[in-house]
Amino acid sequence: MSETGNGRVAVILFNLGGPDQPSAIRPFLFNLFNDPAILTIPWPLRPILAWVLASKRLGPATEIYNHLDGCSPLLSNTQAQAQALQTVLGDGERFRTFVVMRYWHPFANEVVEAVKAYDPDRIVLLPLYPQWSTTTTASSFRSWRRACRQVGLDRPTNSVCCYPVEPGFVGTIAEFIRERLPELSRYGRPRVLFSAHGLPKRVIERGDPYQWQCEQTAAAIVAALKSPDLDWVNCYQSRVGPLEWIGPATDAELERAGHDHRPVLMVPIAFVSEHSETLVELDIEYRALAARCGVPAYLRVPTVGVSPLFMSGLAALVRSTVTKAESSLRDDSDRSCLPETLGRCGRLSDGLAQRK
Repeated sequence: MSETGNGRVAVILFNLGGPDQPSAIRPFLFNLFNDPAILTIPWPLRPILAWVLASKRLGPATEIYNHLDGCSPLLSNTQAQAQALQTVLGDGERFRTFVVMRYWHPFANEVVEAVKAYDPDRIVLLPLYPQWSTTTTASSFRSWRRACRQVGLDRPTNSVCCYPVEPGFVGTIAEFIRERLPELSRYGRPRVLFSAHGLPKRVIERGDPYQWQCEQTAAAIVAALKSPDLDWVNCYQSRVGPLEWIGPATDAELERAGHDHRPVLMVPIAFVSEHSETLVELDIEYRALAARCGVPAYLRVPTVGVSPLFMSGLAALVRSTVTKAESSLRDDSDRSCLPETLGRCGRLSDGLAQRK
């Protein structure tokens, strides 16, 4: 690694992925359920059950993607974020961004070859999951490390493990809310639902910080709004299966808002790109539920996408991670949490992200 601070840096952006055509829906679902971070049963039972679950979910998932012309827009949206981030980082000779998806192309083992050809002096892992979880960030990092070992890519690697209260992320969402509250106020006192993807309760009970960090995100946005009388709730969507999930559930909060005759502003806080869970679940399914429940008005703010403030925030995280790593001249993987997280997520990721 160059001690002058001018070495090449590969920035790897991680996201969930999604089917790129109708025929990819079933294998995408299989890959999702076959992840030991998602389905915690041993091999060879896991792939068998994963195929059963993928087959069972194929019909509902196909119906969802039919609203999106049969494929997910997540890859193109993530690629746009990667390009925007590289533009903000500015130094094309030093920084190059790459996109890796967890459950559909481009997989880690595909992208690692391009990174190896780039021959970076350092690698920075940047999840597009603001809140850290064993089911998202840790799983993506584990897959990446496995791919690196397979091709012999051995470079100093550092990671931005999470950024639940990063000012650019929080500030962008707060501005979106400010823009839409006046319209909702015509229908009564608005209720803001900060909705994140849910998790089974047992995942949190094992020490996963995801719920705690989602609560941090919501509280930080409310603080940025400087509206002490704001009516808001932190809730969780996408519940499936018989397990007990963390709550309160977003659908239950919509029903309560209808009972209270409150207009609703839906705010996704765990997604930074538009995809099926925002464009279909929030915009179509929950909008219809809100109407059935008597919610007088329903609006959703967009995800942060390529907003300049968010991109600047990610660039600052990348540069800070590189600066700290170069100053210590050692691999400090999974310890780049923001001070506000008190290092909790970093300590968890040190152990959990390494599990096989």
